Amino acid sequence: MNWADDIDGAITVCDTEGTVLYMNKRSQETFNKEGQSMVGKSMMSCHNERSRAIINHMLTSDESHCYTITKNGRKKLIFQTPWHQDGKVCGLVEFSFVLPDDMPHYDRDKQ
Repeated sequence: MNWADDIDGAITVCDTEGTVLYMNKRSQETFNKEGQSMVGKSMMSCHNERSRAIINHMLTSDESHCYTITKNGRKKLIFQTPWHQDGKVCGLVEFSFVLPDDMPHYDRDKQ
């Protein structure tokens, strides 16, 4: 069982060179070009210079990057973070989830 394949969000994993190692079903639906899988291919050509600099920063600093976007009229949360093996950064994983328009926010510090 691969729990990540069917969740309601896109998961994409790459190595330190930007080669895509894994895409769950939602990621494939979103990013595969003309029916061809991106797995085994570089994702760097899909990103502009600013984005490539952020990717390189995450890989060298071991820091995460989080932001929201609007795409096709829907607000999405994008969370990108390094993944590790034996304490070494081995690449990045990106999680992308559609945010509901009426998403509640709870302040757990005030409870």
